[in-house]
Amino acid sequence: MYPTLLALHSVIRWLVLAGLLFALFRAYRGWISERQFSRFDNSVRHWTATIAHIQLVLGLLLYFISPITTYFLQHFNQAVHQRELRFFGMEHSLMMVIAIVVITIGSTKAKQKTTDNGKFKTLVIWYTIALLIILTSIPWAFSPFTRRPNFRPFVLAKVAPPGQKWLKPNQKPWQTGAAPQRNYIQFYE
Repeated sequence: MYPTLLALHSVIRWLVLAGLLFALFRAYRGWISERQFSRFDNSVRHWTATIAHIQLVLGLLLYFISPITTYFLQHFNQAVHQRELRFFGMEHSLMMVIAIVVITIGSTKAKQKTTDNGKFKTLVIWYTIALLIILTSIPWAFSPFTRRPNFRPFVLAKVAPPGQKWLKPNQKPWQTGAAPQRNYIQFYE
């Protein structure tokens, strides 16, 4: 169940980003050109927030079943000093919850505005803030802090590539002395 949720969470990340970017494009265009806030714009606002909430639910499920966060919570005093454990145990989850709250507030405030320009401006402000929070809190493949693949496959069979070893069940790379993501494929990634 964990690998499937993780892959799903990874895929939906792209939907959240695409939804936010599209909503921001529509909002900036509508605000600058003083367009009418159409029914389609309202649907984009609504579906962007909905996709973000689905991602939040998946993220919360992952948080409570993840071996990384379980280890982080059980060994907080030591784990808080390890970058990767702290990132997933505290930083990533906290910042993403804040981003979803910002999206929700922006969506609600835009819905309550009476003028079309006010709706677009509200979406621009709140969704831009949320996008910046999300972009800084995703474990990108190129991140110097904590890396994860940009596209996670749905694993059907576990076959280790040549030269790499699987960790034993309940074995963490920091317990083997190996640096994470070097010679071991981690079962929890």
